[in-house]
Amino acid sequence: MSYFLPHLTNGWQVDMAILSEEDRVVIIRFGRDWDPQCMIMDETLYEVAEKVKNFAVIYLVDIDQVPDFNTMYELYDACTLMFFYRNKHIMIDLGTGNNNKVNWPIEDSQELIDMIEVVFRGARKGKGLVLSVKDYSTKYKY
Repeated sequence: MSYFLPHLTNGWQVDMAILSEEDRVVIIRFGRDWDPQCMIMDETLYEVAEKVKNFAVIYLVDIDQVPDFNTMYELYDACTLMFFYRNKHIMIDLGTGNNNKVNWPIEDSQELIDMIEVVFRGARKGKGLVLSVKDYSTKYKY
C-alpha cells in the first residue's frame, strides 16, 4: 500500500511538508517500503488516510534514500511514525518511555485514528506532549 501514499524523496521535501502545513497534523512514516513491519504500518496508514484527511496528512520517507534525519530523530528502528504540527514535533506519551515516536507497526485502523485525533486536539491547544488513549507499556501483559 505504500504506492498509494505520497513519498518524500529528499530532505528539502520533508522540511517543506512539515513547514507548509498550517491546519493539519503531518504524519511521517520513516522506514523502508520493503520491510515487513513498514508494510503492515503502510496498510493501516492507507486505510485511515481518507478518514483523517481533514485534520492530518500522511507521508512516507525511505530512511536509506533520505538519511538526513536518521541521526536527528534517532531513526534506528525498522518502522517509525512521527507527528508534526505547525513545524513543531508533537510527542505522544504511549507508556513506553519513548515519547518521540511510535516505533512498532499498528495494525488496528481505529487505534491509529484515535492516536491521530489525540495528537491533533492536543497540538491545536498548543501542547507539545499529549497523552495516548491507550497505554502501550508491557506491565499489563505479564
